[in-house]
Parts: sequence; structure tokens; C-alpha cells
Amino acid sequence: MSDLPSDLFGEIDPPDRRLLMGPGPSNVHPRVLRAMSATVLGQFDPEFTTTMNQVMALYRGVFQTSNKWTFMIDGTSRAAIEAALVSVLAPGETVLVVSSGRFGLLLQEIGQRCGAKVEIVEAPWGEIVPMDRIAEAARRVKPRLIACVHGDTSTTMAQPQEGLGDVAREVGALSYVDVTATLGGMDVPVDAWGTDIVTAGLQKCLGGPPGIAPITISDRAADHIFARRHVEKGIASAGDKTGSAPIIGSNYFDLAMVMDYWSEKRLNHHTEAASMLYAARECARIVLGEGLPARIDRHRIAGAAMAAGIAAMGLKVYGDRANKMFNATGVFIPDGLNGEGLRKRMREEFEIEIGTSFGPLAGKVWRIGTMAGNARRHHVAHTLMALEAALRREGFKAAGSGVDAALAIYDGAAG
Repeated sequence: MSDLPSDLFGEIDPPDRRLLMGPGPSNVHPRVLRAMSATVLGQFDPEFTTTMNQVMALYRGVFQTSNKWTFMIDGTSRAAIEAALVSVLAPGETVLVVSSGRFGLLLQEIGQRCGAKVEIVEAPWGEIVPMDRIAEAARRVKPRLIACVHGDTSTTMAQPQEGLGDVAREVGALSYVDVTATLGGMDVPVDAWGTDIVTAGLQKCLGGPPGIAPITISDRAADHIFARRHVEKGIASAGDKTGSAPIIGSNYFDLAMVMDYWSEKRLNHHTEAASMLYAARECARIVLGEGLPARIDRHRIAGAAMAAGIAAMGLKVYGDRANKMFNATGVFIPDGLNGEGLRKRMREEFEIEIGTSFGPLAGKVWRIGTMAGNARRHHVAHTLMALEAALRREGFKAAGSGVDAALAIYDGAAG
């Protein structure tokens, strides 16, 4: 105890000026922060369960779905990813993972931890996997689940989803898509895609804090999950039905039990993260209040402006430009330049955070996000101005004005 300071480290006081222009998290909307300060209620309080029902209705709009089973998983976006995979995949079943970046590799790892047989259809980092190759692999391996990532921030690429649901149904599989980095910033029409399970997080384009994860589940996927239903002995009653399929290999991430709590049964699973639920509710209200088409277009323009500014400065944009995410831009670090030194300068001198990278791109690429409230003209311009100044101070002279190129994109969009 002797190493504790007399003021117990003081009240937490992070810098409130920091502009988060990395690949996530993004700055949290003030309305969301205010919502999180609301009074915490018990998880069976009628006022609280009414809020839960409101959240379900709001996220049907955000996901563009009529799925009854649209709700929240307590935990970061990875919690929902793991809940989806462990609740679908029984040991020995096959999952086909579409992989072209870090988060495709994550799906492989989680599949292995579920005891599933993992098959992979992949492309090099910076590219996407064509749907015909996914279909060919699915017909060959006949998986229980096809799993992929819509927007992989490790590469800033957006994997096209049109046709994935059709491929899955053709081979008798379920389909899963991780839209953590794209929901609220790119079009995620779940019903039009025909995807069975889709999960996200608040901390990217939804403008919320990490800690709760939206999920939507089709009826056919729900039937499969409920076939694995198991009710804890401590809360079971005589009328509870147990599924005939193998028990789900996690208690916390058992979607059948979580869905029983989010249903009219309100069968207790765990104490709901009340303040995070309030955050999720306000995020959805902000997104739908702006309007999905307008919000998606705002992200599209901001991403195009950032990429144009980067190119105008004489830097090279990473990856396949035709399949670039709206809300994240990869930038090759110029030869001989200290990439981490520049990120430090951006943070300390300009109060702007941009992202590093990892895996095969470690030390080679910066990642710049334009997400949620940060996907706006002035934030794009400020970031490019700071980047040009930081580059100059690190010994790199920009070829042209990144700000002028970015503003030209905005001017063209306005016209």
C-alpha cells in the first residue's frame, strides 16, 4: 500500500481536446456521454425493460432489418463476435472464414477455440476475396457457417457482401458478418444481404464508447441456436425446454440464454450493463435522426477527401482503392521517415491521434479514420494540416496541398 499517492492518483482527467482520427475508437458524441450519466435501474425494472425494447426497435432501423432478435451483447465488439461463433459452431463442425486481414485471422482463431474445423478462403492484405471464390470454397467444404468481416480496419478494405447470404443458403450454411467498423458509416442492409448473424460495436462509426455490441440474428439462425438451449440449474423451472443439439461451449456468450433474457421471458442471465445500454440507445437515436443515407454519404465524402488529401501531398494510399472503406484510409509511411515519431508529434503537438498498423504492415502504414462525428470537413482539414506540418518537421516536404485537395472533394460534393 505504500506506493499509493496521498491523493489516490487524483480524479481521472483525460485530455478532452484529443481528436481521435485513428481506425477507432472515435470521439464519443456528447449526447451519448450525457445519456450514460442517467440513473442505473435494476435489469427487471419495467422502466429498464422498456428501454431494452426501445433499443431493439432502434437497432432494427440501424441494421436495416426486420429481425426480431436484434439486441445487445455486453462487452466490446469482440464479445459479440465470439458469442456468434460459439453459439453456432459445435465442436467438429466446419466454418469457412473469408480472410484478408487481421480480423479475418481473428475469426479463424475464435473458430479454432470453438473446436470447429476451420477452412479458409483468402486474399492478400490490401485486397478482397471475390464472391465466386467464396462460393466455390463453400460448395467444396459444405460448412455449417460462412464467416467474414465487412470492413477490416487492419487493411482499410471493405469486403463486398452482396450474394453471401445466397451462397450460404445454397450449401445449407448460416452466414455471419462482422460490421464493427462499418455500421453507421457504410451501407449495412442486413435483410437485403440475406445475412443470418451480423455484429458490431459502438466505438467506430456509431460514435459511442466501447463496451456493448449490437447484434441481429435471423429466424433461421435463432432456430439453430435455440436447438442448443440449456438453462442454468439455478434458474431453471419445470417448463423450460432444453435443446437437442450440443450445449453451447460458453456460459457468458450463450446466445440462447441471452436471448431468453431479451425476450418476453426476461429469464435472468447476467446483470445488464445499464449505462452502456443507454449509450447504445442514444447512438442509434443520433444515427437514425441524421438519416442513414445522409450519414453514409457524409462518411463517403470524408473518406474520399482524406484519400485525395493524402495523395496530393505525395503520399501513397494503401490497398485496393476500388474496395476501400469509406471511414478508414491506409497511408504508406515514406521511406526513411520515423512513423512512430510522426504519430507522437501529431498527438503531442496537435492533439490528433492517427493509427499505427500491425502484422505484415507494422511500421509500413499509418491508418487514418474518418468516423462518426469526426467524419466532417473541418476535422479532415485539421488532420491534413497537422499531418503536413508534422511531416515537414520530420524532414518530408509535401508535394502539394492536402487541404486544398480535400476541400475540392467537398466543393464537388456540394455542387
